[in-house]
Amino acid sequence: MRLVILATVIAVSLVLLYPQDGHIHTYLDRSVPYVGTGVPRDDRIDGTGVLVAVIDTGVDHTHPDLFGWGPDGKIVGGYNFVQQGILPIDTNGHGTQVAGVIAADGQAVGVAPGAGILAYKVSEDGEGVSSDLIVRAVRMAVEDGADIINISLGVNKTNEKIDRVVRYALDQGVFVVVAAGNDGPEYGSIGSPGGSYGAVTVGATYNNLTSSLVATLTVGERQYTVIPMVGSPKLEEPTSGRIALGGYGRPGEIADAAGAILVVERGSDIQGELLYFSAKEQNAAAAGARALVVYNNEPGIFLGELLHEFSGPEYLPQIPVVSMDREEGIELAGSAGSDASVHLFYNPDFAAHFSSRGPVSPFYIKPDIMAPGAFINTTQYGTSYNFTSGTSYAAPHVAGAAALLLQKNPELTVSDLRSILLTTAQPVSDAYGDKFPIHAAGSGRLDVAAAYNADLIITPPSFVASISPQADTAMVKLELRPTGKLGNLGVSFDAPGLDIKYRLEKDILHLNITNSDYGLYEARIHITHNTNQYVVPFLIHHTPGSVRAEQIQDRIVFDINHPDGWSFAKISVTDSRDGKIRTVTAVPGESPSLQIYGNSEYWAEARIRTGDSASGAFEAIHITSLSESHPPLVEIAARPAAILVGIVALVGVTGMLWGRR
Repeated sequence: MRLVILATVIAVSLVLLYPQDGHIHTYLDRSVPYVGTGVPRDDRIDGTGVLVAVIDTGVDHTHPDLFGWGPDGKIVGGYNFVQQGILPIDTNGHGTQVAGVIAADGQAVGVAPGAGILAYKVSEDGEGVSSDLIVRAVRMAVEDGADIINISLGVNKTNEKIDRVVRYALDQGVFVVVAAGNDGPEYGSIGSPGGSYGAVTVGATYNNLTSSLVATLTVGERQYTVIPMVGSPKLEEPTSGRIALGGYGRPGEIADAAGAILVVERGSDIQGELLYFSAKEQNAAAAGARALVVYNNEPGIFLGELLHEFSGPEYLPQIPVVSMDREEGIELAGSAGSDASVHLFYNPDFAAHFSSRGPVSPFYIKPDIMAPGAFINTTQYGTSYNFTSGTSYAAPHVAGAAALLLQKNPELTVSDLRSILLTTAQPVSDAYGDKFPIHAAGSGRLDVAAAYNADLIITPPSFVASISPQADTAMVKLELRPTGKLGNLGVSFDAPGLDIKYRLEKDILHLNITNSDYGLYEARIHITHNTNQYVVPFLIHHTPGSVRAEQIQDRIVFDINHPDGWSFAKISVTDSRDGKIRTVTAVPGESPSLQIYGNSEYWAEARIRTGDSASGAFEAIHITSLSESHPPLVEIAARPAAILVGIVALVGVTGMLWGRR
């Protein structure tokens, strides 16, 4: 299978590329210290002795910050899968940019400047990469002794081969970090390997720059979602005014806008007319508007640019400009005359609009964590540096952090690293101060300092559980393993709508979670150990129906229930080891089952039909007693009817280097 790689460069403001002091800055000196690398560096921990594999477009080992090939160089090894017999030199730039975030050591300094890089080139020019090459590269990285694998490319659909080889690497004790993708802000937009169970999937936050602006727009108690346009000036305090309408933002359409928040539509209603955002801003400012809101002319939100090649060298935006979704924009236009308030301010811990969101599965959380991925200026092939944005550059921040932790303690396992990085992450909040949903931000933003000082390993570091009328309590166990002696523990919950009782027995935290209303609930456990703080995010499904799973010898037998009665159910069972899905159907009076061939955790998702509607139910079962003596088959069901053979022909149609928007 051949996957197309998209490499659309993010449009950036000239103000960002050429700051007012006249110097071009390498913004690794912003994001890297911001995530807390100063603490391990005070102990001379820089990733020395740790090997990080970069599976990408190769790495330019002639760059002065990544200099040298072989045991004495920064790029200690690797392989060119595109042109065998030639060193994996990068002629595209993406792999060099990723490697720079991890381990640049020169004018730009990465997260782990002492780490060695293994470069595996699976694409020549960023136009395409075979999934088979990704699989081969992961396997070779394991064979070559990589401690960590960074994959900042992927597909926007599930790819079984890629997910399976990621699982293989994890089973071999290699820590795998993957980019979430750049298909946000829509939910359910993470593909492979971003959705791989066990890998650490990284979304992108803003960076520690004054350019990292967020915006608010409020009308009375109503809070709207808006995005500052690139180049828009920040505000020292909110600006207020009544809502006024201005058509498409032409001078003749703007009437009585003095002191107002002007609302206009994107584009034009005249074919061929180019009404740039800069022109709309100039017209609004000339009319005396205090701020400009541009709503989309099609569904969805967008990121606009005020500074571009057609705005002219003398143009400088005068008033704040924000963009918004069409549906909300039409609603806002209906509030003409109402008082409104707009604010643009600095917020580095904000989920970038392009960062892909979960869910991937009802049984685990994605993304796992976030890291700076916007406004990153990192190493480019040749001797240059490149200003760029994307989850491609968030992921290597986490890969570099893992290298620091492994140098400090080489005995840490994949599970240990995952726990430490996720539970010590910092909150990611929207422009109104509310935490981003777990499906958007996972555990939060990477905090290397907190991870480095962690003295408690919590397993699992996140979880999903289910309750139903047939099983009205979710019982969850968390292992609390101190790196030294167990100290003073404090436990609290941020869990609106849930009733949680807990007890601590030795190093196990037992949770009993109940709830009275159906729905999906997200919550967080806050654990204090000595002076360190940890957070465990979790989701609770409360469903009216239930699917119960029981092991009987080498089969899983299912029992379906629903308080309103049911007529038909389809049960999809996923093997967590390799992502393979098998299905079985059921009607009342039968006991559907599936034969199993290996010890694993199996996830059962049932779609239960009641009358004219259907609802979901979920169950996980951990099998540990099989002899592993039977070969796996495609499908065995309890009844011959309605078997779906090969239900998951999982193909990735589109592949991407997740770095650039």
